Amino acid sequence: MQIRLTVNGQSATATLYDNATARDFAALLPLSLTMEDYAAIERVSSLPRKLSTQGAPDGMAPVAGELTHYAPWGNLALFIKGRSYARGLLPLGKVDEGLPLLAQAGPYQVRIERVEP
Repeated sequence: MQIRLTVNGQSATATLYDNATARDFAALLPLSLTMEDYAAIERVSSLPRKLSTQGAPDGMAPVAGELTHYAPWGNLALFIKGRSYARGLLPLGKVDEGLPLLAQAGPYQVRIERVEP
């Protein structure tokens, strides 16, 4: 599934993975979130609720542009740079275009919605 992330009238696109956590995230869309800087390598925001972890791996080592769900905190995390394996980090999707827009310093507002075929 394709999604659009809009910041100040500019858009980035991403593709959600085919897993239970990503499908649960998609069910929340559209969302308006405030992204904040975290550890200089990611932008994070609280979600309305924790997402499904059914069938999810124990964790992952994200690469730049990866959208993830940090299950212990129940938040959305977008990685600006890769990092080593982190337990509780679950894959949601990957930014296709527009990572520099999303990599700007926070806090900033983002609108996330499905791209209808």
